[in-house]
Amino acid sequence: MRHILKLHRDLNADSLPQAEHDYTIETFNPAIHKQQWLDLNNTVFAHHPDQGNWAIQDLENRMAENWFDPAGFFLATKGDEIVGFVWTKIHQDLINQDPVGELYVVGTAPEHHGRGIARALSVEAINYFVTKGLKHAMLYVDADNEKGIKLYESLGFN
Repeated sequence: MRHILKLHRDLNADSLPQAEHDYTIETFNPAIHKQQWLDLNNTVFAHHPDQGNWAIQDLENRMAENWFDPAGFFLATKGDEIVGFVWTKIHQDLINQDPVGELYVVGTAPEHHGRGIARALSVEAINYFVTKGLKHAMLYVDADNEKGIKLYESLGFN
């Protein structure tokens, strides 16, 4: 049985410093990135019950949601290759609560693990939320994802 944790982080007006890295961070462009992102997502989440084995229609269905904003969907690229991504959501429809930013999906190509890509992308997402004036961020993570939990805790999530 899956056990999922919901982690939270307060945001302040200060952006987090970005570490140096040797890839480019850009935003998702559906016209050019859809298939390559889908292929990477299905590789990264090959055994994940919710995020793996997506077809193009799964991606297009998410892109049709009112929360989808390509400006909050960040890709790490090396040349023309996507090596990691973080997809964000901003929950605007909470009753009696301020909007909340969510790190919706974070993934790194297996051959690029351990190079700080997920950290750099997560910092980019958090800083994006700060520029949007959000006060809180959250994410869901599988309880057995020790590396992910360690990363998120190091970024102030608990």
